[in-house]
Amino acid sequence: FGTAMHEVLQEYIDIMFNKSIKEANQYDMESDLLDKLKIEYNKMVEQCGGDHFSTPAQLAEFYQDGINILDFFKKKRGAYFSNQGYKLVGIEIPISLNASEVNQNVNMIGFLDLVIEDTRNNRLKIYDIKTSTQGWNKWQKADSSKTEQLVLYKSYYSKQYGYPVEKIDVQYFIVKRRLYENVDFPQKRIQEFTPSSGTVTRNKLKRDIDEFVSSCFNEDGSYNMDKKYLALSGKNGKNCKWCEWKDDHDMCKPSDRIS
Repeated sequence: FGTAMHEVLQEYIDIMFNKSIKEANQYDMESDLLDKLKIEYNKMVEQCGGDHFSTPAQLAEFYQDGINILDFFKKKRGAYFSNQGYKLVGIEIPISLNASEVNQNVNMIGFLDLVIEDTRNNRLKIYDIKTSTQGWNKWQKADSSKTEQLVLYKSYYSKQYGYPVEKIDVQYFIVKRRLYENVDFPQKRIQEFTPSSGTVTRNKLKRDIDEFVSSCFNEDGSYNMDKKYLALSGKNGKNCKWCEWKDDHDMCKPSDRIS
């Protein structure tokens, strides 16, 4: 769902900036979303050895959620994106450079969802599109492991493309599958969140990356297999939630996990 939604939103924005808003509004986002959902689902089924992991009803539910997001986006697009005084720098812009100065053989490779330039104020904004069930709560916003990605991209983009780091802004563009029921306040399908990305935050993150590269990689860029890596499960096993080893008790014993 996330990949399909990314691609549809990116396609609309590309048409809007490089052609016209009128043509963007004529783009059949709903049909394209359905096609992309089918493609992505079939890819995942193939990766699972042919085993299906969702029912037709569940897939239809995701599709309807996507329709609701796109409907809101098209109606409220002007509140988020304008082609007056703004220029689309690119979509899926590549980042590829040394992750840290401490080791020239370890590289950072990534892609930026969306970069737009404010031509009136000579500023860039890097967007990261996220799909979420009901948006980010205060704990998710405070989770540095979730928010530091864009701060890294800000530093790396500046270094790779020579754009002044102090003129780069970052923003998470979060689309919600669901809205809360039976509430007395208006709700939006889109949530915007701007993490702290000033000098202090960037310098701390740089030190963390330097330490990570120094301790986890050898000078030739290979993994440091001699280091003892602690199984830090985090509070309530938060770090294990998406870990590929969480159910492999030979590789990662539950008794060794540190909360």
